[in-house]
Amino acid sequence: MELKYGRSELSFSIDEKKVNKILKAEEKPGLEEPLAAAYEAVKNPIGSDSLLDLLKEKKPEDIVIIVNDVTRPTPYSIMLTPILEAIQEARIAKDKVTFIVATGVHDRHSDEQNIEIFGEEIHNNYKFLHHDCDGELVDMGDLKSGNNFKVNKKVYDADFVITTGVILPHYFAGFSGGRKSILPGVAGRQTIENNHSRMVELMGHLPPQKENPVSLEMIEAAEKVGVDFIINVITNSDREIVKVTAGDFKEAWYEGIEISSSMYHIPLNEKADVAIVSSGGFPRDINVYQSQKALDHADHGTKKGGTIIWVAECSEGLGEKTFKTWMEEAEEPEDNVKRIKEKFVIGGHKAFAISKVVKDKEVILISDLSKDLTEKMFIKKKESLQVAVDYVEEKYDDDYSCIVLPQGSLTVPVVSSD
Repeated sequence: MELKYGRSELSFSIDEKKVNKILKAEEKPGLEEPLAAAYEAVKNPIGSDSLLDLLKEKKPEDIVIIVNDVTRPTPYSIMLTPILEAIQEARIAKDKVTFIVATGVHDRHSDEQNIEIFGEEIHNNYKFLHHDCDGELVDMGDLKSGNNFKVNKKVYDADFVITTGVILPHYFAGFSGGRKSILPGVAGRQTIENNHSRMVELMGHLPPQKENPVSLEMIEAAEKVGVDFIINVITNSDREIVKVTAGDFKEAWYEGIEISSSMYHIPLNEKADVAIVSSGGFPRDINVYQSQKALDHADHGTKKGGTIIWVAECSEGLGEKTFKTWMEEAEEPEDNVKRIKEKFVIGGHKAFAISKVVKDKEVILISDLSKDLTEKMFIKKKESLQVAVDYVEEKYDDDYSCIVLPQGSLTVPVVSSD
C-alpha cells in the first residue's frame, strides 16, 4: 500500500491476512458542475430567503464574510463566487465588505498564503482582517453554561454576517463547519478555552450531534451574534465538492452533517491489535497540532494495549507553543491528563489528546521530527514505515489483527460494540 505523507507518499508491504479492514471513506463523486451547485444553493437555500433577497431587504452597510484559515482546505474559488455576485447584484459596494479570517487561536496568514487560498482578484479587491483572540473584542455576556462570550468587534458591529466552511468529522465537536465560524473562529481566547475544556469529558464518548454540549454552546454563540447566511460544503477525500448547503446556519449545516456522516463514519465490527494511519498528507499533516485528529480516530479502532503506526510528515514541527511546552515539561503521559483537568489551556488540549492515547497504547510516528522531539511526546520514532510494520510483526510474533486508515483525519471508525 501507499499512504499520503506531506506532498508525497510512503509505501509498505503487509500480509493481507492480517488486515481486518481498510477504512476508506464511502466516497461520493465530486459534482460535475460544483459552481452551478453553489449558485443554486445560494439562490434556493435551506430555511432562508435567497441571499440576494436578504441583502435587498436589509440593505446592509457593513458586511462581514467569515472564512477559514490555511489549516482548513476550503474550495473558495467555488464558494465565494455566487456570494460576491449576489452582493454586487444588490448594488452593495466592495468597500462595505470585509473578509475576516477565522483563525481562532491560530496565527495570521501571510499575504502569499492569502493569495493561495482566495486568489489574487479577491485578495487585491477586498479588505481582509485576521481575527485576534486577544485583540479588540466585545463582551456579549454569559452563555447558558456560564461561559463568558467575547467576540471579534468587527463581527459584532457588522449588520450582515455570512459564514463559510467545510463539514467534516471533528474529534470532540462532532463535525466542523456551521457554528464553528463564530466559536471558536472569531471568539476570545478565554471563551474558546472554556468551550473546548469540555472535550476532556467527551473524548472517546461523543454524544449524538444534537446533544453535544460543546457544539450546542457554539450554536448559542452563533445565535447571539446573528449569523444571517451560511454556505458550507461537503468534500470527498480528493477535496472535490459533493454537496453545497446554504441558508439558515443551523438547518443547512445539519443537512450537510447527514451527508458527511454517511461518507466518513465507517462501521467496524471489532477493534484491532494494530492500526496504521495516515493523517492524509499536506496540509492535514503540516504539523503535529493539525495531524492529531488522525491519531484520535485510529485510537477509536484499536484495542487497549494495542499499537498505532502514525504517518504524518509534520514539516512545520509541533505547530503550537503551549502544546510544545506541555509535552516538554511532562515526565509521563498522565501528567498532561492531570494538568488539563486542573486548568484547561488551548494548546495544552492537544498535549492531553495525545497523552490520553499514548498512556494506553504504543504509538510509532513516521515523520520529519527528530527522535528527541518525537520521544518527548512519549512516541517512538522509526526510520521508515516499513521498519515500523516489521517491528509490529516481531512484537506480536506474527499473530495480530490490523486496520488501515489511509484518510485518518477524515474517517472515524464506529465500532459495533460501542
